Amino acid sequence: MGWLQNILETDKELFLYLNSFHSDFWDTIMLMITRKETWLPFYAIILFYIIKNYRGKAFPILLLVVLVVVASDQFSVLLKESIQRLRPVHDPEIGSLVHNVLRKGGQYGFVSSHAANSFAIFAFTGRLFKNRWYTYLLLFWALLFSYSRIYSGVHYPLDIVGGALLGLLIGEGLFRFYLFAAGRKWFSRLNSGETACLSNRQTIIIYLVFAVLLVTVFAVTSILHHYNYL
Repeated sequence: MGWLQNILETDKELFLYLNSFHSDFWDTIMLMITRKETWLPFYAIILFYIIKNYRGKAFPILLLVVLVVVASDQFSVLLKESIQRLRPVHDPEIGSLVHNVLRKGGQYGFVSSHAANSFAIFAFTGRLFKNRWYTYLLLFWALLFSYSRIYSGVHYPLDIVGGALLGLLIGEGLFRFYLFAAGRKWFSRLNSGETACLSNRQTIIIYLVFAVLLVTVFAVTSILHHYNYL
């Protein structure tokens, strides 16, 4: 198993390199980015367009969105407890070298629930809307959201990769289930394969919501640091 140990050591070295880039200002930025509550308006606009575009057919899709999030979250927790790879902040070998932002989290970190959740949403809603600009934005958000966990010192890069792969599998798998079930009366009257693509106007609005959230994060952080509240 020497090859596995080499991979894990490389993962630790890469983590320490990435985690070494930090400052008080970026600590606050990443603290806000890593919080799921920060993105509530972003989630809300996505759900709004699912309801708007699918109308009476939206209810079973919303149930699947909930299932996507719950499944990715619970499977990631199950893997954490089964594999039991220590988080960087709890690793006695490198723990003293880790830059940790606020919380250390649970003892185990493989796989990242943040990465699993965000990439599951990316995979499912990206396939649902079939709009490449929406897909690009969701991919950027998932990567940023996941990277914040490395910055915060609570996940190795491989934790992120593992979580991302889990999320992609769950998101894609449940979308395929949706396509299978869409033609069944007990699920929906949608014909199999039918989707409601985002219009360009709707995509622009989603981008604007995302941009406003990021600008707000930077503005609030700048004010807090300017007046020495942090």
